[in-house]
Amino acid sequence: MKIKTPGFVSSYGFSIILIISILIGSFLGIIFKKEAVIFKPFGDVFLNLLFTAITPLVFFSLSSAVASMTNIRRLGKIMSAMMLVFIVTGLIASITMIIGVLLYPPAVGVSINLLPVVSAEQFKTSEQIIKAFTVTDFSELLSKKNMLALIIFAILTGLATSVVGERGKAFSRFLASASDVMMKLISFIMYYAPIGLCAYFAYLVGVFGPELLGSYLRAMILYYPTAILYFFIAFTLYAFIAGQRTGVRRFWINIIPPALTSLATGSSMATIPANLAAANKTGVPKDISEVIIPIGATIHMEGSCLAAVLKIAFLFGLFQMDFTGAGTILTALGIALLTGLVVSGIPGGGTIGELLIISLYGFPPEAFPIITMIGTLVDAPATMVNATGDNVTSMLVARILGGKDWINNNA
Repeated sequence: MKIKTPGFVSSYGFSIILIISILIGSFLGIIFKKEAVIFKPFGDVFLNLLFTAITPLVFFSLSSAVASMTNIRRLGKIMSAMMLVFIVTGLIASITMIIGVLLYPPAVGVSINLLPVVSAEQFKTSEQIIKAFTVTDFSELLSKKNMLALIIFAILTGLATSVVGERGKAFSRFLASASDVMMKLISFIMYYAPIGLCAYFAYLVGVFGPELLGSYLRAMILYYPTAILYFFIAFTLYAFIAGQRTGVRRFWINIIPPALTSLATGSSMATIPANLAAANKTGVPKDISEVIIPIGATIHMEGSCLAAVLKIAFLFGLFQMDFTGAGTILTALGIALLTGLVVSGIPGGGTIGELLIISLYGFPPEAFPIITMIGTLVDAPATMVNATGDNVTSMLVARILGGKDWINNNA
C-alpha cells in the first residue's frame, strides 16, 4: 500500500529540515562558543560547491530560456504591457520595504567583523556601474564576482540563438540540455545543505554570539506584517485601477483559492492552474491570462522584492553600514528589481539573488548563509504575494489593452 505524503510536508519538508538543521547548528554554537570554529570547514565545503556550480547554472538556464522564446505581434503587445506592470509593481513593493527598514531597522545592535566590506558609495560612480554590467574579457564572466555581467551576456546569447532560427536549433538544444544537467548538479549539492548550513550557523553563533538569532526575530516582525499589508492594500488598489469597484469585488471573490494554494504549496508554479481559473472567472481574456500567469510565476516576484530589500538592510545593520543616502537606496532598489524580475526566472533564483547582493556590495562569502535563513523564513508569505501579484497583473494588462470597459465586456 502506497502511503501518501501530506501536502504540507511535501511542499515545505526540505525547508523544515533546513530550519531544524540551522537551529541545531545555533545550539551547537551556543554550547561550543568560540570553539565552534571547528565546524566551519564543513560549512565551507557547501559554500564552495555552491559557488562553483552557480555560474554555469546561471548562464545555461537563462540563455536556454531566452533562446526558446517566440515573437508574435499580439504576444509582443501583451508582454510589453506585462513588463511595464511588473516593473512598476516591483518598484512599489521595494519602496514599501525600504520605508519599513528605515522605520524599523532589522539588525539594530548587532555587529559582525569578518572581512573588509566594500563601501556602497563606490557604486555611485559611472566606472563602477560599467564594471557591474560588463567585463573586459570572456574569462572574467566565469566568476560569481561578475554575476550581473554574466546575466546580461546569457540574455544576449539566448537572443542571438533565437534570431538565428533553424541554424541555432542544435545550440538551443545544447543550452537546454546543459541547463537540465546543472539543475541536477545543484540538487545533488543541496543534499548536503542541511549539514553545511548547520555547520556554518554553529560557527557564526559560536564565534559571533547568539544575538544573531534575535536579529532574525526582528526581521520577521518586520517582514510578515509588511507582506500581509501589501497583500491586502496594494492588491486592492491594483484591482481598483484595473476594474474599479467591479474589479475589486471580482478579484477578492476569486483570489482566495490561488492565494491559499500558494501559501500551502510554497510554489508559484503549483498555483498556476488555480490562478488561471480565478483570472477566467474575473473576466481576464484567456490570451492575456495564459501568457502572463505562467510567465509571472517565473519572473514576477513582488514578495522577493520585499525580501531582497530586507536582506540588504539586514546585512547593512550586521556590518554596521549606514543604509541611507540616495546612492544606497537606489542601488537597493535596482538589486531588488533585478532579484524580483530577472533573477527570479532562473532556477534557484533566490540563491542567485543572494549571491548578487553579496557580490555587488562586496560582502564576504560568510554573509551568504546569514541571508539564506531569511529567505527560508519568509518563503511562505513571499510566495503568496508573488502568485497573487501575477493574477492582478493580468487584470492590469487587460485594462491597458482593452480599455476601461474591458471587465464589463468580459462578464
